[in-house]
Amino acid sequence: MNFNTNQSIFIQIADRVCDRVLSGEYQADARIPSVRELAVEMEVNPNTVMRSFERLQANDIIYNKRGIGYFIASDAEKKIRKMRHNQFVDEVLPSVFKEMHLLGVNLSELTEAYHLYSSILNSDNYEKK
Repeated sequence: MNFNTNQSIFIQIADRVCDRVLSGEYQADARIPSVRELAVEMEVNPNTVMRSFERLQANDIIYNKRGIGYFIASDAEKKIRKMRHNQFVDEVLPSVFKEMHLLGVNLSELTEAYHLYSSILNSDNYEKK
């Protein structure tokens, strides 16, 4: 996995697990790869994955069944969507609006761009990553 240098690796791994929940790759109450399995897949130290799992557990996204492994919480998708929504509104939108203001981009231009991009995302030809 390619990691962003601007964010801690363990946070990026936790985000990747959340992405997999949102995409349907990881289902509610399903077992996820072990710390070691994910460490091999992500090419990181198992301690880094463990920090990610601790973060996910603290946010009630995953839970541990002692001796069996980690599982996706039944309401994980809902919690992730809420967390990501709040993060988007609190962190991303302010910088978008600031840039719009500086460049003189109006709401109708943004709406048009959104509808165009949304149609691309919803098309059958769009390959989800």
